[in-house]
Amino acid sequence: QVQLVESGGGLVQTGGSLRLSCTASGRTFSTYAVGWFRQAPGKDREFVSAISRYGLSTSYADSVKGRFTISRDNAKNTVYLQMNSLKPEDTAVYYCAAEYSSVLITTGYTYWGQGTQVTVSS
Repeated sequence: QVQLVESGGGLVQTGGSLRLSCTASGRTFSTYAVGWFRQAPGKDREFVSAISRYGLSTSYADSVKGRFTISRDNAKNTVYLQMNSLKPEDTAVYYCAAEYSSVLITTGYTYWGQGTQVTVSS
């Protein structure tokens, strides 16, 4: 029903910035809650940020609050994760996830992208 493709990952120095994109195939994508998750080598997947349908509500993990900003462009079927002041501990594969929900959720997502690698060097 919904196919997600992440892009924008790469290698950046500590303190640098990256903007990740999550582009969806569904034409009703604006009605889906969307979340960003990450998984570092040897660690469990963790919640990073989420945005509700239409982008009216957002949530951030404490570890990224104040540095990351999630947003969405409904016309482009795209959700962004602007990452500033990056730290080595932000290094991970970042995944976009979507769920048909009227409220913001941090778990229980059905649709997942393939992930994009973010590496922050010291």
